[in-house]
Amino acid sequence: MKNKIITVDEATGLIHANMTLMIGGFMAVGTPEILMDGIVEKRIKDLTVIANDSGVPGKGIGKLVTAKLLKRLVASHIGLNPETGAQMNAGELDVELVPQGSLAEKIRSGGMGLGGVLTPTGIGTDIENGKEKLTIQGKEYLLELPLRADVALIRGSIADKAGNVYYNATTRNFNPMMAMAADIVIVGAEKIVEVGELDPNYVMTPAAMVDYIVGGEV
Repeated sequence: MKNKIITVDEATGLIHANMTLMIGGFMAVGTPEILMDGIVEKRIKDLTVIANDSGVPGKGIGKLVTAKLLKRLVASHIGLNPETGAQMNAGELDVELVPQGSLAEKIRSGGMGLGGVLTPTGIGTDIENGKEKLTIQGKEYLLELPLRADVALIRGSIADKAGNVYYNATTRNFNPMMAMAADIVIVGAEKIVEVGELDPNYVMTPAAMVDYIVGGEV
């Protein structure tokens, strides 16, 4: 069995400037803080981040925003982090806002190898600008294209050494689907257990989806 457990330094060594990252979390709940801290420490810049939101000041993706490490953000909202809006208005950060359900489906499409998803969400708004529109059985839909990333950074409550992951309660959020939509998947784990200790009924992301595990997440 491949040893998937690595250090924070080794994990952040896999992340380089100009990469696209998917980062799990919902208002920083379920975001791997240990990996956010590692990226900030190494000052890895010009990142494109795909996430539900930009966290809050001093927490989650908010740490990357404050350190001005992002060049582009694809998210469903940024309202809880004033710094994100300030950088966007100053022309320092390119922000693409995507309706939350559409964002989830775009990530799912990327993970499942689909060509995209049809949705009526955004019809008649600025969301439809530049997107292909189709009429099916008399109803208009937008074609939302799939999203993938170079690296997905997710947070696990418990991971076994093979890479099977359990998420406690709402920390689950975007993490499982992001684990399917990236070339490299790194889990920041709160607890690492031996193979066989994690009840198969509680496995939410299977080991086959996980490349590396970093312990010490809180």
